[in-house]
Amino acid sequence: MPPTVLLAEDDRAIRHALERALALEGYQVTAVADGVEALAHAHKSPPDVLVLDVMMPGIDGLQVCRVLRAEGDRTPILMLTALVETADRIAGLDAGADDYVVKPFDVEEVFARLRALLRRTGTAPAAPDTTTTTAAVPRQPAERHLEAAGLRMDPQARRAWRGERELELTRTEFELLELLVRNAGIVLDHSTIYDRIWGYDFGPGSKNLAVYVGYLRRKLDHPGAPQLIHTVRGVGYVLRED
Repeated sequence: MPPTVLLAEDDRAIRHALERALALEGYQVTAVADGVEALAHAHKSPPDVLVLDVMMPGIDGLQVCRVLRAEGDRTPILMLTALVETADRIAGLDAGADDYVVKPFDVEEVFARLRALLRRTGTAPAAPDTTTTTAAVPRQPAERHLEAAGLRMDPQARRAWRGERELELTRTEFELLELLVRNAGIVLDHSTIYDRIWGYDFGPGSKNLAVYVGYLRRKLDHPGAPQLIHTVRGVGYVLRED
């Protein structure tokens, strides 16, 4: 069965164009014009992935995202937004979105981000595997717990703690933190992280990784405790407790 996509976009031209492109790419698409319809369809027939425009009349994409997450729905969500400020992107992550694409977008970027999201759930459409990974330690069979730098993670239950404090993480945040914990003390370059988390290197101009690292730091760090995720300028990031 082809992966199912629920697309909510109030701009008719964008909605129709993206619906056609997704269908040609092999997805089964349900396209709606607002958040009310999106929630109704998500409840009636849950899709494999949602593509939500942030700014829609009535119930917008952020509200749809919040409602679904509050209900315990963990379906991957890709946000479409014309808002480019970091604070706006963080608002989407706060609402529970997994990734975002800034308008105007290249449809190939949308396809790449959807493939990356769907690979995590095992429903991605078949595509040649052109990625390689050399810098990070290969993922091992799931352990019961991972521990590094005062962090403890349970990959099977998808739970994480710093000390006794449990962290509330989105899907992407959890996978980013897991990658850093598994490679504690090793500097991971930007390309490796993009490849392992998103399955696609968005290039040196992308701020996507920096946004997620910043948001993850906000959840990890607290007054009096050392910072755990360190930036190695021009290279990438490393997890260590100095």
